[in-house]
Amino acid sequence: LKEDAKHGDSTIFHLLNCLTWIYKCLSLVPEVTKLKDLKTQDEPTSQDAGQVEVSRLDLRVGCVITALQYYHGLYLQVDVGEAAPRTVVNQLGQHISVAQIQNHKVVMLCNLKQEVMKDVVSNGIILCATSPDKVEILEPPPEASPGDRVTFQTITGEPDAELNPAEKIWEQIQPDLQTDAQCVATYKGAALEVVGKGVCKAQTLSNSEIK
Repeated sequence: LKEDAKHGDSTIFHLLNCLTWIYKCLSLVPEVTKLKDLKTQDEPTSQDAGQVEVSRLDLRVGCVITALQYYHGLYLQVDVGEAAPRTVVNQLGQHISVAQIQNHKVVMLCNLKQEVMKDVVSNGIILCATSPDKVEILEPPPEASPGDRVTFQTITGEPDAELNPAEKIWEQIQPDLQTDAQCVATYKGAALEVVGKGVCKAQTLSNSEIK
């Protein structure tokens, strides 16, 4: 009987130890959950982590000093404030005449990698507002000069010297470029501007995509 009592006491002792260990583990659950929640809050979401900064675009005011019909497009020489004008070849000739763009100011993306188009090295993109049946060149503010940088209100940062084609920076940013109800060019609501001189606009195309 003594041995049975001893054995019973030992079993109860081990059982109490197990219950105590389980209780301690359960009491730690809220703390572990809290730490996990804090870690989740501190970590950026995958969308934020992978978000492309629009300030990486080198947008400048340009002035078209030469415009010629070239195949079904336009051959342009554009002054962007550098030692020599840049050559740009595009498909705008299907929508915009030489007279509409000659000697006009434009907004130009200047840090794409050079591309050969129709046997000519093209070095930039002229930004335009577009609709299914119309294309309009984005116009810088009247007082802007060739070479003035075009930035985004409330967004800071410096442009890349040259965008890496493999990163597809322009392709990721472009879908969020559009004109607002007042025809002002915007990126996610931030207006394109030349600081101290005004915003960039389309003539008549509101709520339209910019390409």
